[in-house]
Parts: sequence; structure tokens; C-alpha cells
Amino acid sequence: MAKARKIIVMGAAGRDFHNFNCLYRDNKSIEVVAFTATQIPDIEGRRYPASLAGKLYPKGIPIHDESDLLDLIKKHDVEEVVFAYSDVPYQYVMERAAYVMSAGVRFAFEGGSPTMVKSTKPVVAVCAIRTGCGKSQTTRRVAEVLQSLGKKVVAIRHPMPYGDLAKQACQRFAKLSDLDKHKCTIEEREEYEPHIMSGVIVYAGVDYEMIVREAEKEADIILWDGGNNDMSFYAADLLITVVDPHRPGHELSYYPGQNNLLMADVVVINKIDSADPEGVAEVRRNIAAYNPSAVVVDAASPLGVDKPELIRGKKVLVVEDGPTLTHGEMAYGAGVVAAEKYGAAELVDPRPFTVKSITRTFEKYPDIGTLRPAMG
Repeated sequence: MAKARKIIVMGAAGRDFHNFNCLYRDNKSIEVVAFTATQIPDIEGRRYPASLAGKLYPKGIPIHDESDLLDLIKKHDVEEVVFAYSDVPYQYVMERAAYVMSAGVRFAFEGGSPTMVKSTKPVVAVCAIRTGCGKSQTTRRVAEVLQSLGKKVVAIRHPMPYGDLAKQACQRFAKLSDLDKHKCTIEEREEYEPHIMSGVIVYAGVDYEMIVREAEKEADIILWDGGNNDMSFYAADLLITVVDPHRPGHELSYYPGQNNLLMADVVVINKIDSADPEGVAEVRRNIAAYNPSAVVVDAASPLGVDKPELIRGKKVLVVEDGPTLTHGEMAYGAGVVAAEKYGAAELVDPRPFTVKSITRTFEKYPDIGTLRPAMG
């Protein structure tokens, strides 16, 4: 029998685990010696548990910080490194490829059909070209339309596995108390709560084959609620890709956002009410050049608050979506726009007062700006 090929999977606790589950678990021709991690806080130093890794990995698989990659290649005599995370510019990807190949090791990607699980129910997938384009609001609108047609919609959310991976293999959220039951983070809550409050059951976790089989039992239609700018984990009957005219050109220069643009059946140009007209025009030109058959939908993203009088003339602390501000590279979000729109006197700078993981976040992403990322 041929010797198993030793590989390392570079990830961020999402696509990496999914690729492993689809392609490497129970595959005797491949030995995954380690995962590396970045973007997601406090993942490194843990293990992908044996209960998820399968019978070939009775001790699970170690997860190391990405900075250890070259040392791990040498230590384990690795033959191949697979890149498996998202929302990164092409320059960033190819720099990693250069380091890996300079160590004499093959650099690879996995994606497309082999990693897109087929559901027995129709699947509508909502993806994007960058974090922070407005996938969540688009997904909620799609769910609302499908519900108005009398369909039972179940949303499956891209992974955010910050807790015990074994316990998070397949999570179901049907009521708000389920968020406490599963010890959800701030980031998870802001994604799951609106679905739950509109009567949409949410599934999430780590093992997405298991997840979709459970979701199929109670759904007429599966709604893939994409995260980061990852490709869909499921074979989609309709793929909707959201683009952002506040970041024109990113739809052609980020991995795997351009994949989502090229594969899209429908492209939503979001935030046209607040974007520069030339940014909208540039995005429109790029869609026409790279996916001329796609249906293009113009979408405004109007912003409102419940009590604007509480903002006007006041010092405000703005709390924004974490990933949008960190690896999403935006210096502001909806909160800053709202503060300016409703006449805030001043944005409070939280940096002198931060502690622990929030301090580390600002150290890693010094261009975040005068606001507080919703992390932890």
C-alpha cells in the first residue's frame, strides 16, 4: 500500500474543517498532520477533536498558529499545504504560496463541487465578494420572500466555531434561549438572532454534512447564509452574490470572492444609496465583463435608528461588526454612518480603555479606527 501523503491545512476554523470532513476524513491516502489558524482568535493551541476527525485520527489533529507553518513543514516532512480560508487579497495568497513552495512543498487549493454537499432540498445560497458587503440583510430578505410564498425556510450559517468543537458539531437554534444553551459569542448572536425572531430556524456548527441532513428534515428550502466571503458549502440551485461599491475592484482581487462573482446567478450591488456613483459604475462594469449572464439587482441599504434623539449632540461609542473591521479592512461600518447621520458630537475612542483580547485585536489590526469591534 502506498504511503499516505502528509499535508497541512491552512485555515481559520471554517473552510479548513469543512474540506477535511469532505475530502480527507477516512481517506487513507492522505495524512493531515496539522491545521494552522489565523483571523479567528484563540483557535490555535487546540485540537480538531477525534470525534470529528474520524477513526484515522484517534488523538484528533493539532491546530497551530499560522506563524509555525514552515517549522511544521520541516518537522513532519510535509509534502503539500492546502490553503483553506477566505477574504484575503491575491497578493496575500501568493505570498503564502511563495513561502510554502520555497520550502520545496506543493501549494494547493480545494473547493468547488468536491466540497459542495448536495442537499435533497432546494438550496438558495447567499455569498459575497468581501466580508461586510451585506450578506446578512440579503439573506433575511430572501427568507422573508420565501416565507411569503408559504415555504418553510431553514438557514444554515457559515461556521463560527469559537467553543468546544465536538459539542458544536451540529447546532440548532429555534428560540433565543438556544443561544444561551450553546454559549454563543457576540458575533454568533448578531447573526442568529434576527433569523430566529423572524421564525427561521438556524443551523450551524462544524460538520456540515450532518447539519444539512438534520435541516432537511424540517425544511422546504435550505438557505445558505454565507460568512466571510467563502464559497458555499452546498451545491446551490440559486447562488446570490453580494458586491460592495464602497470597495470597487475588490470583486476581482480577493480570494475566493471572485469565484463567487464568476459562479453567481444573481449579483446584488448593495449600498447604492451611500456609495460613490463611480464606485457603483465600476462594480457594474466588472460584473458585465466577468459574469455577463448574471441577473444584476441594485439594492439600497437604508439606515435608521429607533431613537435618534439619543445620539444628536452626544459622545457615542460605536460598536461595529468585528470581521468587517479586522480582516474585512473597513475603517467604519453602519454604526459610524448612523452616528454621523444623526448628529453625534464625538466618537469615543475605546483604545485607551481596552483589555485582554480586545487590546490584542487593536494591536493586530491598528487601522480599525475610532470604534469598538464586536469581538469575543
